[in-house]
Amino acid sequence: MRRSRLAAIGLAAATFAATAVSLVLGASSATAALSRNWYAAAPYLMPQSNNPPDPVTVMNATGLKAFQLAFILAPNGGGCSPTWDGTDPITTDTTVAAAIARIRGAGGDISVSVGGYGGTKLGQTCGTVAATAAAYQQVVTKYQLKAIDFDLEEPEYENSAAIANELGAAKTLQASNPGLFVSVTMPGTAAGTGWFGTQLLDQAKAIGFTPDNFSIMPFDGGFNGGSSQVSALEAFHGLLMSHLGWDSATAYAHEGFSGMNGKSDAAEMFYTADFQTVYDYATGHGLGRFTFWSVNRDRACVGTTDNGVCSNVPQNDWDFTRFSVRFAGATPPQTTPPVTTTTSPGGGSCTAPEWDRTKVYVKDDVVAHHGHQWTAKWWTQGEEPGTTGEWGVWQDNGAC
Repeated sequence: MRRSRLAAIGLAAATFAATAVSLVLGASSATAALSRNWYAAAPYLMPQSNNPPDPVTVMNATGLKAFQLAFILAPNGGGCSPTWDGTDPITTDTTVAAAIARIRGAGGDISVSVGGYGGTKLGQTCGTVAATAAAYQQVVTKYQLKAIDFDLEEPEYENSAAIANELGAAKTLQASNPGLFVSVTMPGTAAGTGWFGTQLLDQAKAIGFTPDNFSIMPFDGGFNGGSSQVSALEAFHGLLMSHLGWDSATAYAHEGFSGMNGKSDAAEMFYTADFQTVYDYATGHGLGRFTFWSVNRDRACVGTTDNGVCSNVPQNDWDFTRFSVRFAGATPPQTTPPVTTTTSPGGGSCTAPEWDRTKVYVKDDVVAHHGHQWTAKWWTQGEEPGTTGEWGVWQDNGAC
């Protein structure tokens, strides 16, 4: 998954405060595994950067029970020891462990994703299958994982030795940890996946490795909405049959979708309607996984258009996460948006409609906000009146 390399934006102290390792792992070890469909539906969450939301807030609002925490990498300076984002060794981690304990304490669980877009992957640095597997086993053991995701992307994706290490390690973990849910995620193209993806499938077959699913990421490749993603998934279904020798039903059951909500890195736009299109295809054909990048981005942009922390499309908070809940077989809680009445300091009422952060406004549109009336100077979405100064998009017309 592509992701902004933001410096970690501090998490609320009550949410992700460092906790004694013994306390954190004690809480983790008492948690039973969820049903496997939750791990198949777990959306990605960066727990240390990209302005992470409080996971329990997301769980309470949506009914979600599982997150895919990202990413485990090799150390930036080299070596074969697992770290978070290439900088924080898991051996000394308490911050992510505390987040995991918090999720599990609320009745949920996590999977951990290894690899991703950018950074140095353990398959590149560990040298052998056994060394790569031993490094990942540290992650499984420390966090007592019931699920793990191998997100195999550039530049590792194009390195046959590194991919052999990753797939061999995945097979080893699967055998050493009975019941471990293992997913493999790779880039998607209009043809399903590219040449390196088909080589990956061939390598998996050659070593006798069958994960719970192979998932493609149909974005950042000239895609245009949900219908183009469905077409790519159907093409990938054909590749699973031809390269792995599976029948149609087996291929669908081991196929997964890993999307990107909102504006992609390549400026493709994926709206909730597009997710609905892919969701209908996935559930109608019995696909084995439905996930997306990322929960950090599952909110409308307010005061920023940073693609790492918001979706850049009209939405309510966690609208895309609710698709994950439905795919897992649960019903998201129903919420009623609060009714806002704007009043002036003098007790009167504004007659213009209240500003809505999810709505697109154009020049001369008028809204009310915080007891003032505002006129848009040009196209805007998510920019809150009164926060952008005199040179911003909103002209303050005074109290109303």
